Amino acid sequence: MAAAVLFDTERLSLADRRSLTRLNDSKQHTEAAREELFPLVLRSVARAAIVCRCVRGIDSRGLHRTNLDALRAALLRVAEPETLCLVDGFRVPDFGHEQRAVVGGDGRSAAIAAASVLAKVTRDRYMRRAAERHPGWDFATNVGYSTPEHRAAIGARGVSSLHRLSFASIAYQQLPLD
Repeated sequence: MAAAVLFDTERLSLADRRSLTRLNDSKQHTEAAREELFPLVLRSVARAAIVCRCVRGIDSRGLHRTNLDALRAALLRVAEPETLCLVDGFRVPDFGHEQRAVVGGDGRSAAIAAASVLAKVTRDRYMRRAAERHPGWDFATNVGYSTPEHRAAIGARGVSSLHRLSFASIAYQQLPLD
């Protein structure tokens, strides 16, 4: 998942501005706090884009390249001419808009933090829905992260169609992958 936002500062109420000061790296918030921030972010933006890339695309192109491509697609949906685009950590290649890579951006920029919340909440919701179609890996709890329980499930059940085969994991190394 990658997301981008363009804030509508003229439309923001004082209460919404104050609430947005809570924005930070989405991983620093609890799930409940991210869920509270999600609609606030959507109310506060002129445009938002959330882009998802499939696991097989990640396996064929690589995670970093796929992430940058998804971010580029999200930014192209929200960027306006003569607007500086802030990007978390890395410059986006072949973008066509002025940009600044901000290391640790989701902790330093409200726009990057807002996009981080949108991407993380969307991904977690997707993984909870995926848990219904792929029982046995406890995606509803681990939301796809490599927890000890998740690694144990991979060891016991193998990988699902949602698992990246290119992911270097001890649990994966124990499986024959064709």
